[in-house]
Amino acid sequence: EVQLVESGGDLVQPGGSLRLSCLTSGFTFSSYDIYWIRQAPGKGREWVSGIKFDGAMADYAESVKGRFTISRDNTKNTAYLQMNSLKTEDTAVYYCATWGDNCSGLKCKGYDYWGQGTQVSVSS
Repeated sequence: EVQLVESGGDLVQPGGSLRLSCLTSGFTFSSYDIYWIRQAPGKGREWVSGIKFDGAMADYAESVKGRFTISRDNTKNTAYLQMNSLKTEDTAVYYCATWGDNCSGLKCKGYDYWGQGTQVSVSS
């Protein structure tokens, strides 16, 4: 059974940092690209970042470029999202996902497997 479990969400002040983790199981992690998607209150899902199966390439939404860094450790079946200089508009539930469908680079129109999400709240 494919499983993705996010952790690391919290309440932080603007300008703060968080590191999200996505622990996976049930599939060959090192063979699949990993994505982070977020959903803010009252809004649709927004692709945030993606990383190739071997970690050789990553991509970011313009809204987070320069502030967020995606990484992965294939020995631990875990992906990460380091989030710095957080803004109130980064408040959302953050999901990791894999097995993207109909992808252009690291952006896909759908994902077969998702985690349950972790809440990130940025507020003073």
